[in-house]
Amino acid sequence: MKKLIFILSIVCTVFSGFSQNKGKALLNEVSEKVKNYDNISIDFKYILENTAENIKQETRGDVVLEGEKYKLNILGITRLYDGKTLYTISPEDEEVTITTQAEDEADAITPSKMLSFYEDGYTYAMDIVQNIKGRKIQYVKLTPIDSNSEIDYILLGIDATTKHIYNLIQIGKNGTKTTLTVNSFKTNEPLSKTLFTFDADKYQDYYINKID
Repeated sequence: MKKLIFILSIVCTVFSGFSQNKGKALLNEVSEKVKNYDNISIDFKYILENTAENIKQETRGDVVLEGEKYKLNILGITRLYDGKTLYTISPEDEEVTITTQAEDEADAITPSKMLSFYEDGYTYAMDIVQNIKGRKIQYVKLTPIDSNSEIDYILLGIDATTKHIYNLIQIGKNGTKTTLTVNSFKTNEPLSKTLFTFDADKYQDYYINKID
């Protein structure tokens, strides 16, 4: 789950400053646009690969974001964060884990940070441009400033027209490649007032595991 929630190297000395300024400017555009939305609903595809370990996991999920609050559905589990408390609901195990959201890990790209994690802690460089199904996707390469980071680099694909994030490709120093691709991106949808509220009455038969 940590690899999801969740989900950047200077190419050459002469052009690094120019490239970083352009990359940072593009990401600033993306960030400002995202901050103007009341809420965001995303359906996505998630792929985790490690060739050396013969691992490939592919799944789909969806998340609704409103400020720091979110509701994430993936791998049959629902993660509900109301801004203070995180509820992880597992119907298969009939268990609800309740904890405060631990966002102090530098490499943890949580749903509430998914569209803004890149604002601090990275150097930036413009990368390749790809035409994907008629869409111009500009990639920005982000490299962690922290040399102890488990991340080697991240490629963030930006739709040049909408200035929305199209995909995120994270390469770990252990060779693991994590790709998150946005299938649909909707904004300012009418949301239920209780969407981010945990209703204990629905889980009376579940084991409630309070960590803190």
